[in-house]
Amino acid sequence: MDQAFLKKLEYLHVVARKVFAGRMRAERRSRKTGAGVEFADHRDYAPGDDLRYLDWSVYGRMDRLLLRLFEQEEDLYIYFLLDASASMSAKLGYATQVAAALAYIGLANLDRVSILTFADGLRDRLPAARGKGQIFKVLDFLRGLEPSGETSLQAALTGFVHQTSRRGLAVVLSDFYDPAGYEDALNLLRYHRFEPSIIQVIDPREARPGLRGDVELFDVESGEVREVTLSPRLCQEFAAAHEAYCEQLSGFCAARGIGYFRAETATPFEDLVLRIFRSGGFLR
Repeated sequence: MDQAFLKKLEYLHVVARKVFAGRMRAERRSRKTGAGVEFADHRDYAPGDDLRYLDWSVYGRMDRLLLRLFEQEEDLYIYFLLDASASMSAKLGYATQVAAALAYIGLANLDRVSILTFADGLRDRLPAARGKGQIFKVLDFLRGLEPSGETSLQAALTGFVHQTSRRGLAVVLSDFYDPAGYEDALNLLRYHRFEPSIIQVIDPREARPGLRGDVELFDVESGEVREVTLSPRLCQEFAAAHEAYCEQLSGFCAARGIGYFRAETATPFEDLVLRIFRSGGFLR
């Protein structure tokens, strides 16, 4: 991740800012009221209230003392949950580039950005920070990642929701190769009032294998070894099954209002990030 990479990040930030011009503020606005920037409602004056917020125009028309209330804006918290299990070995470099780009855009927009890694549970966490200058901490954090261990989305996301008190966007970057499935884990995020978005990272060589003949397949997570004969027909069936799995995940997300993006490692990461933001980003 060199100077050229940082220039790409700045370019992506500029494009994302144009896409969301005038919209980011509205998406973040909370329904809390106080001394904010946009009028929300009135309430009756009570002794001790700040007289600066009395609406004298209403008093002149209706002879009632009403207090003006305003909507407050809150920091948007974005959590990037990055799968660093053994099955991500060939994909982790790509996933870290995507995470770094999205994190930079969030930091530059003064969102609170945190990055967490997981495998069979939560591993490391970069505490929430904001401001473009924090990207160097993000890059240092991502640079040292080593894929290992089995995948357990349920254990990882259970740990996340129980250790994270501040709600926000939860962006999960993973291949979702978890034998136990993903449904309960993603529903857990929704139940605990996080807003999940999914980036499924796929290596085309895994999805559509080009090997033929007698081969020995080794599961990098479980250690299971299996000898198979890969014929063209068997490879086609595998590719179809893999595609069906991806469509199932996509459909699950669509039915529940969860953002879903498929990320093939053959696609330049900057093209993927632009597609994410041009389709609405993580703000729905």
